[in-house]
Amino acid sequence: MFMRRRPLARAAMVGGTAYAVGKHRQRSQYEEQEQEARIEDLEARQSVATPAAPSGAMSDQAIEQLKQLAQLKDSGVLTDAEFEVQKQKILQGM
Repeated sequence: MFMRRRPLARAAMVGGTAYAVGKHRQRSQYEEQEQEARIEDLEARQSVATPAAPSGAMSDQAIEQLKQLAQLKDSGVLTDAEFEVQKQKILQGM
């Protein structure tokens, strides 16, 4: 009677292990597909959010802001580094 139980227990253990490994692999593949979908979504959002190249024409408001920045730099209120940072912000905001 004890001889018969061991093969059944062994078969149950092998089957249970195979099931667990299969589920783990399935879950890993699902997570990988989900991650790829998220990456594609983010890339699509970035391509839409990327502004078009400026046509070279600056708005009057941007020109005025740059003039004011230059005056602040000339008067000593802004350092060269601060001036460059603010100038880049204005130019990127076009």
